[in-house]
This record gives sequence, C-alpha cells and structure tokens, in this order.
Amino acid sequence: MSWSKEKALALIREVGVVPIVRAPSAEEAFQAVEAIVAGGVAIAEITMTVPNALRVMERVAERYGDKVLLGAGTILDPESCRAAQLAGAEFIVTPALDVRVIEVARRYSKPCIAGALTPTEVVAAWQAGADLVKIFPCGPVGGPKYIKALKGPFPHIDFVPTGGVNLETTPEFIKAGAAAVAVGGELVDAKALREGRLEVITANARKYVEAVRAARAALGR
Repeated sequence: MSWSKEKALALIREVGVVPIVRAPSAEEAFQAVEAIVAGGVAIAEITMTVPNALRVMERVAERYGDKVLLGAGTILDPESCRAAQLAGAEFIVTPALDVRVIEVARRYSKPCIAGALTPTEVVAAWQAGADLVKIFPCGPVGGPKYIKALKGPFPHIDFVPTGGVNLETTPEFIKAGAAAVAVGGELVDAKALREGRLEVITANARKYVEAVRAARAALGR
C-alpha cells in the first residue's frame, strides 16, 4: 500500500520534522533510517547524493512498507523524480525551483516540497503546484526571522526551512510560522554514524520531535 498524498502531507505537518539522510555509503544511509525510525520518527528523506540512493530507497520501502514515509531529496530533474518514485519515494524534495519536477510529482500524486529562497521563487513554486515550499538555505538569510517575514505576505503557504536548523533554532522556526523543519547533519550526526553509535541519531530524532511539540504547545496549538 502506498501513501495517499493527503495522508503523507498530514504526517509531515503533524510530526513537524523531516530528517534528511546524507551519508557516504548506502549501508550507512540505511542504518541512519533505522536509527531515525527507532526514535519514533516515521519520516526519512534520502538525498540523491547518497551512493546508490535509489537502491537505498528500495531497501527502505521493502523493509518498512507504509510504516515509514519515504522521501527523495536533492531531486534536480524530472527523470530523477520519476526514478525515485519507482524506487518507493512517497514525497519529493528539491533544493531549487524546477517546475518540471513539481509537474512530475503532481502527475503521480506525490507531494512535492519545492526549494525556493526569494519571494518571487516562493510564489512561482506555489503557483506551479508545490504542496510545501522549502526555504533553502534559510540560515544564512535570517533563519526564523526570514520565515516570519515571508509569512506576512504569504500566510497561506506552508514553509519548511532547511539550513540553519538545529535544536536551538527549531522552536524559533515553529513559532515564526514554519509548518515543519527539515534537518540534516544536526540530526543524522555523521561522526556518530561513522562510529556506529546509532543511538545518538535515535536520541536526536526524539529531541527534534519534542522541540516541535513544545514550541507548538507554547503557541497553544
């Protein structure tokens, strides 16, 4: 059974954290997903920069089925988008705006978190049919303050900041209006992964979910 688009988007919004898996090997990427799931987060985005990324996606899909919402990240073209979907990806993430990728995701009813940075790109992504708009790299342009500024003219668009997201800034991003945060190396600790200390990644996953939950509670959500 595959995820419906509505169910997938609902889970991303509910959990509020999209763990990004970048790793130097396919095996380490798979272990990272296992550690994330052990931390109670049923979402994982595997970037196309991982060696044999499509095979890792297939393995995760085989291992977890619909118990994990599997995403494909760093999708740069429509061909990669379709290949990732066929490998089991249930949502698509781009680092930059490519309307063709959004179109392929929509054609097969998969959520697309399209990358954008400027207000013009945000509107272009939204008009092209992006379900969520990833603001990348968010940290260098102001972090939570930038999300808050964008929410002024675009209250109807759901933003997912990436870059500059850590445990300290996560609550600030949520309070600034982010629908979710996407976090890479701050959650999937490369050193811990290399040393086989997967419990560090599991603990990190729990901490990020709790940080989102606490921030929302403070807002009365």
